[in-house]
Amino acid sequence: MADIIRKVVYYKIEVPDKPGEGARILSALKAGGVNLLAFSGFPSGRRAQMDFIPEDEAIFKKAAKTAGLKLSAKKTGFLVQGNDRVGAVSGIMTKVAEAKINITALDAIVAGGGRYGAIFWVKSADVRKTGKLLDAK
Repeated sequence: MADIIRKVVYYKIEVPDKPGEGARILSALKAGGVNLLAFSGFPSGRRAQMDFIPEDEAIFKKAAKTAGLKLSAKKTGFLVQGNDRVGAVSGIMTKVAEAKINITALDAIVAGGGRYGAIFWVKSADVRKTGKLLDAK
């Protein structure tokens, strides 16, 4: 099976970098019925940044509002799903690099059952070109 690459909507928030913040926010989103396709959290200066890729944008925005979260403007990223194999991510990165597009950030993980997933971001000016290059859905 070939990799499936799709453009996805994501939002970010900044929160205090302290124990329990991630659990508090993810619990609020769960209570609001939000299913996340991907989530990433990491320190950013003295704070923490959390990136959310929701399955359903409207449900996510409603739950975030109920939880009092201050969302960034809507942004675009890419979600990759496929069969795990040696060099799975390197092929995508090479294709993007050869097109002279810089990947801002990338996270990949083995999902079990012989599958893997990745999320990555490029500058907004490169989203359309990247999507076309990778035949993103």
